[in-house]
Amino acid sequence: MAKEITNREENYSQWYNDIVRKADLAENSAVRGCMVIKPYGFAIWENMKAELDRMFKETGHQNAYFPLLVPKSLFEAEEKNAEGFAKECAVVTHYRLENDPDNEGKLRVDPNAKLEEELIIRPTSEAIIWNTYKNWIQSYRDLPILINQWANVMRWEMRTRPFLRTSEFLWQEGHTAHATKEEAVEEAAMIHEVYTRFAEDYMAMPVIKGHKSESERFAGADDTLTIEALMQDGKALQAGTSHFLGQNFAKAFDVKYLNSQNKEEYVWATSWGVSTRLVGGLIMTHSDDDGLVLPPRLAPIQVVIVPIPKPNPEIMEVADKIAIELKGKGIRVKVDRDDKKRPGFKFAEYEMKGIPVRIGIGKRDLEKGLVEIARRDTKEKESIALELCVDHVSGLMDIIQNNLLERAIQFRTDRTTTVDSFDEFKKVLEENQGFIYAHWDGTAETEEKIKTETKASIRCIPVDAKDEDGVCVYSGKPSRRRVLFAKAY
Repeated sequence: MAKEITNREENYSQWYNDIVRKADLAENSAVRGCMVIKPYGFAIWENMKAELDRMFKETGHQNAYFPLLVPKSLFEAEEKNAEGFAKECAVVTHYRLENDPDNEGKLRVDPNAKLEEELIIRPTSEAIIWNTYKNWIQSYRDLPILINQWANVMRWEMRTRPFLRTSEFLWQEGHTAHATKEEAVEEAAMIHEVYTRFAEDYMAMPVIKGHKSESERFAGADDTLTIEALMQDGKALQAGTSHFLGQNFAKAFDVKYLNSQNKEEYVWATSWGVSTRLVGGLIMTHSDDDGLVLPPRLAPIQVVIVPIPKPNPEIMEVADKIAIELKGKGIRVKVDRDDKKRPGFKFAEYEMKGIPVRIGIGKRDLEKGLVEIARRDTKEKESIALELCVDHVSGLMDIIQNNLLERAIQFRTDRTTTVDSFDEFKKVLEENQGFIYAHWDGTAETEEKIKTETKASIRCIPVDAKDEDGVCVYSGKPSRRRVLFAKAY
């Protein structure tokens, strides 16, 4: 397996694409802007999905499923949401094909099979879900509704990249309905915390928690909470968002309930989601010029056992015994039984796939009662007594997980700068990129001018931002606190 990955420093974008392809995660499809997620890439997503699904259910949420197609009239009901997604919509106008009389063997859209109402392929599901909730909610006794769905959505993107931005992608979207504003605000904040814990505890990807500026909010939201991660090229990745929707969708779809005083009120709402772009975030946070690097908690294979130079009965007996014991500790293990490929090829292949730990078992080592343990995160190798192997490897799982998080935190610290002038701001972007803390006067006009001149946007107003009198780096007007800027995906 030829490694031949483009160096990150030479061409970061190509480096990313090389890893996606050579680690066998995904490939382009026959549909422009869409990807085929291959088994190994999908296994990573399945592990993400399993952990998130567990976390959602632990907080009282249930899964459901809603239609892929949304009647155009429903989509238009909440004006800000419709306007925000309009340019990305794919629209179904006809429901049948027929033989083209002018081209034998070709098909054309049957002009007589036009839909009475056009259907939008969901870019997000608020419209169809809130039209449904109208039938589910009559009284305060019907609240709260805590629903999540795992689904695909379509947003017609012009510039695409596997996992990070594709026209069709997989995600989860939560949609909740509440009797009070306080409950809805608390829900949005709770999910924000769930996303933070998942990113840091499972992805080993540190994030900054904050609120989006008004112009960067989700279309139709009163407030958007975000987690922002820093990739190795110094660009930010919006890794998850949780929205307080106020009563906007309830009013658009006339969703009311009778309170305990028998008075009618509009329902309060949230929505929230993360997508397969998290796989892209995982790649860009940890990987190196030899391939993918995966945190153990999400790795499809946590340990691979490789016989050296080839499988034989004596070595395989030991390998299978180690595998059984590791599996008994809940560790995902693969025993390599391939007798055709050379060990060096296998090592490169497993390094490319980011498997956290490799155990090498050779005849000479066995005679000494040893096995070789190699870590993917540090490239360190050591010989360990056979009887200590299982406990040692089991302990490495948390050590590697923590090391990847600490390494990513240190990288973020090194690439985070506080500036007090626009010249400093531009200099950091030219020389270092990364996160920039700077004062902002709070106006959309200044925000847009900074973005136009530098391509850096306000990633968030951090939740832990302290009040600090200052002046905006662009306008010189008074500012109450610093906000987080960066160029972003």
